[in-house]
Amino acid sequence: MATIRKKNIITKRNVLNEIRANSMTLQELRFFSIYLSRINPKDASTRIVRFSMSDFQTIMELDSRIKIDYMKRVTDSLLCKVVNVPDERGGYTGFQLFKQCKVSKDDYGEWFVEIDAHDMALPLMFDFQERFFSYQLWNALRLKSTNQLRMYEILKQYEKIGSRVLELEELKELLGIKKNEYALFKDFRVRVLNACQQALEETTDIKFTYEPYGKKGPGGKILSLKFTIEKNDDYIDQITLFEFIEERKFALNEELDIYSEYNNDDMSPIFRERMELLAEACNNEFTTNEMVVLFGEMRRTLPYDLIRDNIQCYDYLNDKYREMIMRNERAKIKHRFGYLKSIIGKDYEI
Repeated sequence: MATIRKKNIITKRNVLNEIRANSMTLQELRFFSIYLSRINPKDASTRIVRFSMSDFQTIMELDSRIKIDYMKRVTDSLLCKVVNVPDERGGYTGFQLFKQCKVSKDDYGEWFVEIDAHDMALPLMFDFQERFFSYQLWNALRLKSTNQLRMYEILKQYEKIGSRVLELEELKELLGIKKNEYALFKDFRVRVLNACQQALEETTDIKFTYEPYGKKGPGGKILSLKFTIEKNDDYIDQITLFEFIEERKFALNEELDIYSEYNNDDMSPIFRERMELLAEACNNEFTTNEMVVLFGEMRRTLPYDLIRDNIQCYDYLNDKYREMIMRNERAKIKHRFGYLKSIIGKDYEI
């Protein structure tokens, strides 16, 4: 079973990095990064990683009270993460990343969470000799969206080469963005590319610039981008996993005291991050202030346990957003924000 390694180095096979994100939330992507930092890629016997319940709940931003049914929903979500590895003939093999998750007490009565990699996934995580890259875990801990974390890994893989050319559709697939999202390049540029560019320069060991590359499509449509990747020495101070967990615990406790006092100018970092996560559930269609209003409606409507759980909040809001999209296909909705707010409010009436 794996123990904590002080340097928390993540070593990742290129093929694993080039597999679509499979709708992982930010918390699940962080958890997977932390898992990879806790194993020894040269020793498959370290495939089982144990977390204290407190640390696991903080990493996943869960309610601190231990409820088995509640934990089952969280660990089931991790066990459902599937990767599809392409083969040379144009097909693929699909399997889960993890095969088992154990939630129990140790001999001293302390709760823990233990997770084990799927047998099929072992070649992606252990005993590989080539085509891999490494980075220190702290780079993943301060990034605030799935796009930012995935963009970091996509470019970090090519840091030594110094550049990477990607077709726009391929980049979206690597980021886990659906084909119909960000149909206009200007939206993709502002909400994804520029946001990631700023985040990586502020909080990680690389930075990048980008430009259109190659031939353009009809009407001057941009089809490919060239990224230039450089070493970055101007990032915010590094953070250890221990410091990250302690910082998140403090922030989560603080969040309880500010729910009724937030506004867009002085909201806490943890609350702003939550709004950014929920914005992703709505395809980043609404402003931060509008997300605050939607979250306020969710607070009025949903049980306390659910509202404290980012994963459940995301899933709930994403379901409501998709419901609105389906209804919009039948009858055009003029005021989408107001309509989404109203269908959330109807759950309160029920």
